Amino acid sequence: MSFSPSPSSQPAPGNRGSGPGTSGGRSASGRGAGRVTRPRFGFGLVGPRRDRHAVPLDQLGALSLPVGDDGMVIGVDAEGRPAVLGINRPTPYDVTLIGGLWTAQVLALRAAATGARVAVETGRAPAWTGLAQAAGGGQPCVTLHDVGRVPPQGASAGSPVVVVRDCGMRPPRGRVVSAPWQSVVTLLPYLSPVAPRLLEKSSLVGIQRVSPEEAVQIGRIMGLPRPESEALSTLADGVTLWCTPRDRQFVMTQATDAETGLLGSARRMD
Repeated sequence: MSFSPSPSSQPAPGNRGSGPGTSGGRSASGRGAGRVTRPRFGFGLVGPRRDRHAVPLDQLGALSLPVGDDGMVIGVDAEGRPAVLGINRPTPYDVTLIGGLWTAQVLALRAAATGARVAVETGRAPAWTGLAQAAGGGQPCVTLHDVGRVPPQGASAGSPVVVVRDCGMRPPRGRVVSAPWQSVVTLLPYLSPVAPRLLEKSSLVGIQRVSPEEAVQIGRIMGLPRPESEALSTLADGVTLWCTPRDRQFVMTQATDAETGLLGSARRMD
């Protein structure tokens, strides 16, 4: 914001640019000792001068921040450290969860909290209605669609999408598939005939408590070591074994107070 000097600050006629004795005078270098600095029109008064902040090179490591992977926190690992899932990606990303509705709904809420739009394809809309109404503070960030009726979502880097498919034991092939910035999470309540195909094409697989017979089949499909395969039939509610082609990790999903108030406590059975 510019301003005009008051009349008293104007140099008298005939004294403009006069010698050192004038209040408005200024040396050629602009650094005359004891001289009055005139306002810089449009920039205000010159502020105080302070030393710049500097850190010796050998101390730069102390400025590092303890930031891990980005994404949503899906629980804690065996050591109590946060387990983070990067659900919004610039490449297609498919997730298959063999587990309960409670865990899928917690994932949907947390995906919405990261700024993603969540489209739920489901044959049991009443089970999702309360979540859709509560999420986003009145904004339509979670939408419900009948099976096979999910319209194109128009995902982008500025508006990522997560499609949650809650379509029972034999979900049909979806009209909306994974794409850049559009991930698809498919929920299977139990191991089904279509599960091997889904598990093999998924980038990430989550497995909650299953029967011993199912645990053997899943262990064979996923190439799990025997101890981890046997543990699948004894998992507590809220515990999921998350698997990728290279990594495996048991994660306990702990609900926040708001999530518990909306969804209840963790449970494997719906």
